[in-house]
Amino acid sequence: MLAVVLDEYGLDEAEVTMDARFTEDLGLESIDLVTLAGQLQERWGDRINFAEFLAAMELDEIIGLTVGRLVEHVVARLQPAERG
Repeated sequence: MLAVVLDEYGLDEAEVTMDARFTEDLGLESIDLVTLAGQLQERWGDRINFAEFLAAMELDEIIGLTVGRLVEHVVARLQPAERG
């Protein structure tokens, strides 16, 4: 999904790693993150609520958001609930 967003904005040359920051390293802007959020929701529905994920962060955390942190969030949200 990220590759589609990067390609759409002509940023397909950017190196995507777990440590890559969305704004500084990949050159994405807030509107690009909105596009990515829409794709995540379209794929996984309400299980991946990007707005809720960002709302729990401070501004500097959002600015420094890495691919890895988003991946960890998605993986955690897609894990089946543990049975107790």
